Amino acid sequence: MTRHDDHHDDFGGLVRDLRATGAAMSRRRLLGMSMRLGAAVTALPLVGCSDSPTSPSSTNTSTSSTTGTTTPPTSGSCSRVPEETAGPYPGDGSNGPTVLSTSGVVRSDIRASFGGLSGTADGVPLTVALTIVSSSTCAPLAGRAVYIWHCDRPGRYSLYSSGVTNQNFLRGVQEADASGRVTFTTIFPGCYAGRWPHIHFEVFPSLSAATSVSNKVATSQIALPKDACDAVYATSGYEASVRNLAGVSLASDNVFSDGSALELATMSGSAVSGYNATLTVAI
Repeated sequence: MTRHDDHHDDFGGLVRDLRATGAAMSRRRLLGMSMRLGAAVTALPLVGCSDSPTSPSSTNTSTSSTTGTTTPPTSGSCSRVPEETAGPYPGDGSNGPTVLSTSGVVRSDIRASFGGLSGTADGVPLTVALTIVSSSTCAPLAGRAVYIWHCDRPGRYSLYSSGVTNQNFLRGVQEADASGRVTFTTIFPGCYAGRWPHIHFEVFPSLSAATSVSNKVATSQIALPKDACDAVYATSGYEASVRNLAGVSLASDNVFSDGSALELATMSGSAVSGYNATLTVAI
């Protein structure tokens, strides 16, 4: 599949270079130099731009010591998430059926089918939390809407794959809160032949705009870390994923092979208790 030509290396320009070479100076040293030059320096804020703000470990995100939650950056610039293919099973009307206009699609728990359909996807529990921020300012984007979808434990996509064409589970829309955050309860997707384990998503300017695929402003994918995949695929029901994962890597995957740093989720949890996947998405 063809990927758009995104620039993945917009890592903060001069501030990055100063940081990397150790040339960034403390406030005290700058004041001292200013005094020697006869310049009165009364205040000099040091503003950092982002390296790669797509995970809690990025330089312009912060983590609360008391709650463990990730606070999105609010200044500087953030590298825009790469634009990726929606794939052949989007369920957004661009390739066959759509769930975007179906009653009940706005929901946080996407494990069950909805809109008059029945059926539930089984698997290791997974909570997906995305924080939508501005690529130009890193400020949270409240009110944006996110549509996510992914395959089930055997690697099938509802609405499209044999055996689940009468299901629409593992699809749903959420509106970002004041912190730009959306949260979905789902199951850990299986790994099917030829693709690294992943989750698709589209971002819309508002919840009302999320009823039509023509209104989307970003399309991308979330890559799941190998250690979590290995742990989940060792559990019952994921046997085929063990074999399929052995035949692919992030470096060989046709979506993530040109770099996955901005799309690789940060994971916590376990295959026993369930996993949490977090990612900061700049658009």
